[in-house]
Amino acid sequence: MRGLRDLWTGLRFAAEGQRWIARHGRLWAWSAIPALITLAGYVVALTALLLWGGHLIGWLTPFASTWPGFWRELLRWTLRVLLFGGVLLLAVVSFTAVTLVVGQPFYETLSGRVETSESGTPPPRSGLPMWRELLLGVRESAALLLRMAAFGVPLFLLGFVPLLGQTAVPVAGFCVSGFFLTHELTMVAFQRRRIPLRDRLRLLRSRLGLALGFGVPLVLLFLVPFVAVVAMPGAVAGATLLARDLLEQSPFTPDPDADPDRRPGPGDAPAPGGDRTPQDGPTA
Repeated sequence: MRGLRDLWTGLRFAAEGQRWIARHGRLWAWSAIPALITLAGYVVALTALLLWGGHLIGWLTPFASTWPGFWRELLRWTLRVLLFGGVLLLAVVSFTAVTLVVGQPFYETLSGRVETSESGTPPPRSGLPMWRELLLGVRESAALLLRMAAFGVPLFLLGFVPLLGQTAVPVAGFCVSGFFLTHELTMVAFQRRRIPLRDRLRLLRSRLGLALGFGVPLVLLFLVPFVAVVAMPGAVAGATLLARDLLEQSPFTPDPDADPDRRPGPGDAPAPGGDRTPQDGPTA
């Protein structure tokens, strides 16, 4: 029952984030800029690949120049389709991470406004310079993409198994994507408190239902073209609300072996809840 309540609570936070941003229209328009920039960059890259991918494949397969015309074209068109499909899949998987890196200052401000509206007081600050925040954001996004690949590659291969690949694998894939999407979106609020990547993953795993209830619906929503651009600011707002609730319900102590750049220093605001280790807290 607790798991079902967590799923519902996660879905509620996703909806509350969209409602919050809808009440702040100007902030939504401003916060949508990073997603638009990222989308424009991906469209340009994919268009270039579509137009000149044939030349690239031809350059990569000089050995096929002496083949009969049919087999040469079959090989090169097959590789061209696979290349475009792979880049398109990478764009879909990395869109949120790249948007969050591009929009770090935008989403930092948005997340802070959400926290101020909820608590009535200014949110805690990491105390790190902007350049270091951006550098750590890039590094953590890359680490997260590697973790996603560690799950995604086996699931992709299992997708070719009859029956299993058409039933359990897609469900598992959406769950994995939802969990990591929740982590990506809560990154802004957690970074402000200088909570290391390892601790953030540990914290979300302790409330897996909450993470899936928030992330899986957004994964499905983001599959609709251009919806990610419209819904991204609300998703960040909802993730901020979720992070606040998660820290209040599941207090913890940062892992002493985690990234020292993320350890709270003297004068930093501690995360709510004291110094206990992650545990199953009261249901939200």
